[in-house]
Amino acid sequence: MNSLRNRIAALLILAIVTVVGLATFAASRALQPPPLEATMEPIARQIQVHISMVERNRADAIASGVRLQSAPEAGMENEGLSRFLTRSLEKIGEPRTAIVSESANNLALTASIGLGNNTWLIVEIPNHRPPQSGWMVLAEWIVLIVIGSTMVSVFAASKITKPLRLIESAVGRVGSDGILPYIPETGSGELRATAQALNRLSARLKSAMESRMRLVAAAGHDLRTPMTRMRLRAEFVADDEERQKWLADLEELNSIADSAIRLVREEASPGGREIVRLDRLVGEVADELRQLGYQVTLSTAMPQSIAAGPIALKRGLQNLIINAATHGKGATVEVAGENDKAVVTIADEGPGIPEELLGQVFEPFFRVDAARRKTLPGAGLGLAIANEIVERFGGTITIANRKPSGLLQIVKFPRAVAALES
Repeated sequence: MNSLRNRIAALLILAIVTVVGLATFAASRALQPPPLEATMEPIARQIQVHISMVERNRADAIASGVRLQSAPEAGMENEGLSRFLTRSLEKIGEPRTAIVSESANNLALTASIGLGNNTWLIVEIPNHRPPQSGWMVLAEWIVLIVIGSTMVSVFAASKITKPLRLIESAVGRVGSDGILPYIPETGSGELRATAQALNRLSARLKSAMESRMRLVAAAGHDLRTPMTRMRLRAEFVADDEERQKWLADLEELNSIADSAIRLVREEASPGGREIVRLDRLVGEVADELRQLGYQVTLSTAMPQSIAAGPIALKRGLQNLIINAATHGKGATVEVAGENDKAVVTIADEGPGIPEELLGQVFEPFFRVDAARRKTLPGAGLGLAIANEIVERFGGTITIANRKPSGLLQIVKFPRAVAALES
């Protein structure tokens, strides 16, 4: 009952059942049979007429259809009706014994009136009581009402909450670039209005993203010209130590500009896919980084295939492994499988990241400690670029601290068959 649709359906069911229940109760009260006191006295008067006919001329009474027997009518006696009829006969004439009996099917009632001398007047009287199956009919009526109201309520609740489900579906299909997919503007007025609003939001998001990427790319590109001039001027600084400081700062600025441009390119790139042997690609990355002086160990490399762009994927994995090798005193890499996922695990022995900062590691220019910028190379965009690449190919990156020290980076991709089918 937590969803809005279920609450609306329950409210509609309760409203329908309550209204129909009240209407049924009112109808049953209005259509109930009259009280016995009001019906027995007219019946007693008719019986008294038959008694008078028998007393005046028995033969003529029998000829006119009056039934006389030497014993009461067979059947189960209804003691309550018998008492009512006896009192009614006593009111309009002399006291007589009256026995009201019921037939086996409880549909017909027969009154046996004692006339004396073992003579009984037999008269059929109307049965104003509801049938014994009345409660069964009422129960079936209520069940039909509940079933019908449930179907109508669920249908109505589904229609009412369809715009909300449309929003939920659209948000669930947001791409790694943060853009909402186009939603067909069809259906009822509310659905069209919702789809139009979401499409307008998507267009504005896309425009904002493109504007941001153009701004970052332009800034990175425009920085190159003044940095080149500054590098030329730095070469003429007489003091060797001061010149090296200038050149180091300029190299850091150049690295930041290059990383920013690469991040924008990764976000803008559509990224074609092909089948890639993940274990071989990770092995190539590990070999190349060892040749560059990084401490990288490939401990396990189980055969795993995924659908991805090999060049972009290689760049993303390089960033993750370099991050571990640079900040974590070396990287240990494993490639394995987990259900329908291909998993790359990168472990290091470094100081790790404070728990409160783990949620920020993929933000551009993130640094655990600003002081590290002076001692360790990089622009703080490596993890952001890697995350952008991995998410583009349907993967995820999870980062957690190890015990007693170190960092664990777990990258999961859908295996090739699952990735291609999706």
